[in-house]
This record gives sequence, structure tokens and C-alpha cells, in this order.
Amino acid sequence: MATLGTAGHVDHGKSTLVQALTGIDPDRLAEEKARGMTIDLGFAWLTLPDGRAVSIVDVPGHEDFIKNMLAGVGGIDLALLVVAADEGIMPQTREHLAILDLLRVPRGIVALTKRDLVDDDWLALVRDDIAATVRGTVMATAPVIPVAARTGVGLADLVAAIAAALPPEPLVVAAAAPRVPIDRVFTITGFGTVVTGTLLDGPLRVGQEIAIMPGDRRARVRGIQQHKAQVAAAQPGTRVALNLAGVARHDLARGMVATLPGALTSSVLLDVRLECSSGAARPIAHNAALDLAIGAAETLARVRLLGSDAIAPGAWGWAQLRLAQPVAVARGDRFILRNPSPSETLGGGSVIDPTARHLRRNQAEVFDHLAALASGDPPAIIAATLAAGRGPQRLLLADDLARRVRLSLPVTQAALADLVATGQVVALGAWYAVVPNWAALRAASRAVLTAYHRQAPLRAGMPREEWRTRLDLAPAQVEAALAWLAATGDLAATPVAAQGQAATLVRLADHVPAFTPTQAVARAALLATLAADPWNPPPLGEMEAQAGREVIAALVESGAVVRLSDDILLPAATFTQARDAVIAHLRAHDHITVAAARDLLGATRRTVVPLLATLDALHLTQRVGDVRVLGLAARQE
Repeated sequence: MATLGTAGHVDHGKSTLVQALTGIDPDRLAEEKARGMTIDLGFAWLTLPDGRAVSIVDVPGHEDFIKNMLAGVGGIDLALLVVAADEGIMPQTREHLAILDLLRVPRGIVALTKRDLVDDDWLALVRDDIAATVRGTVMATAPVIPVAARTGVGLADLVAAIAAALPPEPLVVAAAAPRVPIDRVFTITGFGTVVTGTLLDGPLRVGQEIAIMPGDRRARVRGIQQHKAQVAAAQPGTRVALNLAGVARHDLARGMVATLPGALTSSVLLDVRLECSSGAARPIAHNAALDLAIGAAETLARVRLLGSDAIAPGAWGWAQLRLAQPVAVARGDRFILRNPSPSETLGGGSVIDPTARHLRRNQAEVFDHLAALASGDPPAIIAATLAAGRGPQRLLLADDLARRVRLSLPVTQAALADLVATGQVVALGAWYAVVPNWAALRAASRAVLTAYHRQAPLRAGMPREEWRTRLDLAPAQVEAALAWLAATGDLAATPVAAQGQAATLVRLADHVPAFTPTQAVARAALLATLAADPWNPPPLGEMEAQAGREVIAALVESGAVVRLSDDILLPAATFTQARDAVIAHLRAHDHITVAAARDLLGATRRTVVPLLATLDALHLTQRVGDVRVLGLAARQE
């Protein structure tokens, strides 16, 4: 399937022509019928002689409703520019043509309506005017088909031209997650919330969970309708109506996007390639506040030109758009910029990076980066996307990259293989990073660990979670990063047990805890104190005064002592003997009380209670009321 959109001046017969072609009146509002003028988007469909179905979006032609027009032409495959033969080219003809040109609509036909109202000489003059007007635009080679909707003259020729303009094979190859820019929201009694729009990028099926962006509201596709018929799945490039479960009508609005969870992010800053229309009345100035129309969304945008103070009519430049409200768009999406007052179209362009960060002006490296993103070359696009990553975005998975750059997964994987082979990208298991970003992360890891070892020389290493947080890595990225850094000798990761819990310490590969002579004496003295009366250790304050916190922490990390609680340390040998004695007792007697454990070990209640709590944490024992029984770990031995 494909989608056709009308364009043209008010009263030039767009809706009448659609009804003559399809038998469907696209004017659905009572006000439209009363005024005889299209106000909002209308929809119909046409079945071609070979059986192909074409969706039709009919747009208003009056300048007061240009925003409604812009909401409907974003995803069309074929533009039908309607020009009335008795009036010829008019102001909204020119503005609609400029919009089609800026949107790079790939195919076009000019319908010269009201043929029955003019003679042949006048018709020839209008044809010449049309040819001059469309010269140099996307409609330059569009066929001009004279028609008279009320008498049927030329309608067969127009249908044939539509069929010829749309090739028999699908116009869109599904290569990414589906998304539907929502241009209409309503409810149907007994069905609930319904949204309509043109399906882009990928197929959508009944039953799928979707996210409504911006806002990430979740819903389920209860039903899909195309041309009033229920379907189980829809292919990209077609008009769809989605019956949604789990979301209310008042939570949705025109301009939102229905897509798969995680496929799009909302943004208020876009990197763009910006063009000033050749027919614009003024240049686009740096810091201008203009109306942005993209997909079905509309918001105010502050234009930040990166390479000049103005873009003249017919010229282009790199820019950033700072938006008043977030939008959910994808790389390559086309947009329109209009001056709010006086209302006029100034330009448009394409989104280069929908997840942009602030860029410095007049910087050659910035221009090179944006040029790579806009190049159309998959390796260049992927390398530039990875290079722009910050924090967890420095490392990306292949499928995440594919969604972000709107390339198929096989194309993305092939490009990544080329980049790895040429030394531009590093593969860390399933994760990828450009070499400069990965080198910076390696350097940051070494700096973080060096500083940690300097501050805590007796500690065996930094807790892995602290290391991850300091390097701003996502939890899912840690194992791959640690494995790569360990393989290259940058660091070592050591599993330890602390407070009855398994943990991992990260250290520089050559780091060995080293006691100063004074600390070594204190260490020996503390161990001797604990060994002399293991079940009656001194209070923590006394031990810290004797040996210092760092020495105590090093003894715990090394396993020389076991910390039963904040105030109780037990020599490792004593802990092992106590553990074995308690487990042996439980195997013989099924349970043990605190008092029985105290008597068994010749200990005090002060030490036995935290000892049993530690054994509980290790799943060697399990508390049941006031007694302990064998825990899962002990039963499995």
C-alpha cells in the first residue's frame, strides 16, 4: 500500500476531486459541510485497477488551517497538487508546493481541476504557469492531468497516472520499529480509544504492546483497521486506525507517536540540516523563534545556527532546534519551519540526530560530525553516532544502534564488522564503542582506581558498584567492560565475601595492599588481642584506637577476621570452627537455640546472636521462631 496526500489552494476542488475518485466524502465535520470548505484532515482510499489500495489524506487549503495541512503530509508517498484551471497558481498553491519541496515528497502529480470551466487556450496558459512554478522543485517532472470532477472528464487518466507513479512492489521496506505519528484521536462506543496516522518504518500487529511518546504511556493494540476493514497486521506506508487498550482518550493528542517500547526517545534538542526555502520572504536568523511542524506534531522552536548568523533563501546550514515541548522523532525525519507572524513558511530540513547534545558554534569538528551523520553511509553514520555517546551511551548494542540510526540490523552488523576490522570501533562482547571513547573510558578507570588505592592503600580494591558509578556505566555493561579491561591487564576483579554477602572488588592489576611498619605492628597486636579471647572482642572504638580503621577494613577484606556486626570481629579460624560446630549440631539435633549455641561454643550472647545472624545471611542456618534449623546452603552440601 501507499499513501497519497492532496495539496493546493482553498476552493480549488481537492475534496471534490477525492470524492469523485473514491466515492468517499473526506469532509467529516459538520462545520466543513456547512461552510463548503475543508478545515481539518480528511481521509479516503482508492482501489486502483490492478487491485492495489491507496490511502488518501485530504488537507485544508486555507492559510488559516496550514497547521492542520502540515499534520497530514508528513508521511505521504505521492503528492497530488490540485490547481483550479479557472484561477491558476494562487498563494497557497505556492506555499503548499514549497512545503512539499522541503519535505522531499518523492512522487507528484498535478491535477488541473475544473477543466470544464475554461477553454483550451486558457488551459494552455495555466499549464505554462504551472510548469514555470514547479521548475526546480520535487514536482518539476510531475505529469499535469486536466480533470473535471463533476463531469468525470480526465478521472480515468488521473487514476492511471496514480497507478503509474506508484510501483507495484512495496514502497517501504520494513527496517525499523513501527511508529504512527498520531493525527487524530477519538473514541468509539463499545471499542474505546482510537488513534489514526500513517504507519512508518515497520509492521504493527494486533496484540503488541506499544508506547505513546512523549510520555511513554503504555497501551496494547486491541485492533487495527485499514480502509474500514479489520486486519491482523499492517505494513509501513499505510494509513491505520488503532484501537488501543489501557490508555484514555484524554491522555492522547495529535502530535504524539505510537511505537514499540524503547524504540524512540523524547527530545527537546535536535541536530538538523536546515534549508531556507528559495521563495522565502526573509532569511532564517540565528536565535529566531519559529513554529516547527514535524510528523503530526507542532511546537515552538528556537533556531540555533551553528555556522552562520543567517541562512539566506535557497541556502542551507547546520543548526540545532531547541523545542518548547518534547517530540518523538527519528533520524532522517523531515520538518517545516514557519514564521508565526506574519504566518509564512521559511524553510525546513531533516533531523540529523534526534538525541542531540549542546554543540559549539563555528567548529570544524562539529561540522564533520554532522556531515557524517547526514552522509547516508552506514559505517560513517554508526561511527558518528557512537562518537557522540556520553555516559552509558558510549557503549551500544547492535540492535540499539540499528533502531537509533534507522538501519536494518543486518546492515548495522555489517557496518560494525567493517569498523572493528579497520580499528575504528572496539567490540566488548556484544557492546561497541569508538576507539577514542573507549580509550577515554580506560584512562578514566585507571585514574579512578589509582586515586582509590592512594586514599586506601590497605584495601584490596574498590567495590564494583562504586567503580561502575564513577565511570557512569550501565549495570548491563559492567561485565563486558571488566572482562575486556582484565584481558588487557588494565585491572583485576576479585570476588570476596563481606558481611555474609558475595561482592567483587576492582583494583589495578599490579595493586597489592601494603602495610607500613607501624600498621604491621598494629595488625599483629590486634590479631593477638582477638586470638587471646575470641568470644569477647573489645568494643569497636577500642580496636580502632589500637589499629585504625584502615587496618581493620584490610583484615576484614583479606578474610583474616570476620565482621559479625558493626561492633563484633571474630578471628577467621574461630568463625570457621564455630560454623562447623553449629552445622554439626543441627545435623544431629535438627535445631538449636541461642542459649544452646552459647553453651556449645563457650561464647557469650553478645557474640552468638550476631554469629547466628551471619550464618542466616549465608543460608547455612534459617531462623524459625526462636530456633535455628539447617539452611538451604547447608542442606545442599
